[in-house]
Amino acid sequence: MAQNPQAPQGPGAQQDPAASTQMFRAFVDDGSSSSPSRPAPPEPAKSRIGLIVGVVVAVAVLAAVVFLAVG
Repeated sequence: MAQNPQAPQGPGAQQDPAASTQMFRAFVDDGSSSSPSRPAPPEPAKSRIGLIVGVVVAVAVLAAVVFLAVG
């Protein structure tokens, strides 16, 4: 099996040269400092109204298509 000449070799081969593991651990540890029971911010009412209007319009269009197909 060929070895990668750029790969770290020797006693320090297990270290992460990009330090991504340390950055990930810092990110995870930073997130754990806030309380996990903190409630999520409420959604804006506009997005709910838009969703409801979209569903009503979709149902109306579907009903019109079925009406025209059957009639």
